[in-house]
This record gives sequence, C-alpha cells and structure tokens, in this order.
Amino acid sequence: MILEVSTPALLFPAISLLFLSYTNRFLHLAALIRKLHSDWLERRDHTLRAQIENLKRRLVLIRSMQLLGALSLLLCVISMLSVSAGQQMVAMISFVVALIMMALSLLALVYEVWISGGALGILLSVVEKENNGPV
Repeated sequence: MILEVSTPALLFPAISLLFLSYTNRFLHLAALIRKLHSDWLERRDHTLRAQIENLKRRLVLIRSMQLLGALSLLLCVISMLSVSAGQQMVAMISFVVALIMMALSLLALVYEVWISGGALGILLSVVEKENNGPV
C-alpha cells in the first residue's frame, strides 16, 4: 500500500475538533475544582472532598487525552513530511502510530465520560441518605 499526503491530512479536522472539546472540558473542570475547593475550605464537607477526588482523576484523563491527541497530530505531520520525502516506510509507521494514539485518546475520552457521572453519583447518594433518615 502506498500512502499519499492526503491520507494523514484527513485527521487534521478531527484532531482540531477534539482539541476544542478537550480544552473546553479541561477549562470547565478547572473552574469547578476551584469552586469546590473553596467550598471545601469553608465547610470541610466529606462530600465535596469526594467530588474533588473524582474531578482530579478526570483532569488527569483529560491531560492524557490532550497529550495523545497532540502526539497523534505530530505523527501525522511526520507522516506527511515522510511521504513528501519519498520515505514510504517511515510515513506508514508514523501514520499507524498516529492512528493508535488517536484511538487511545478516544478511549481515554470514553472512560472520562464514564466516570463523569461519579460526581453526580456522590451527590445523589447524599440525597438518598438524607431521605432515608428519620422522618
């Protein structure tokens, strides 16, 4: 199979949109963590601490998603440069690794979305405990 310059270039629009999404998630979580941390300093509520821990895990995942996406983009550029230089083997390897990194970035996204309900679950469990208490 011969790789053309246009093949790795197909990932550029997808990567741009993913970065926009990842950055928005990161900024939203950072603001939320700051607010929860401030609330926790005031009240020392166990529920807030659990939410902050959940958000810390999500923040690590989002940074991993961004790193893997950036490396994927870099490898797409290397692949395109390699095609231009006539280095088909280097181009193919870098493109395949770029696809793998993009897949890992998307898997991290899926996991982050999965655990994002955890903070809400914490709040719901508190509400359930209060509702099941003495009437």
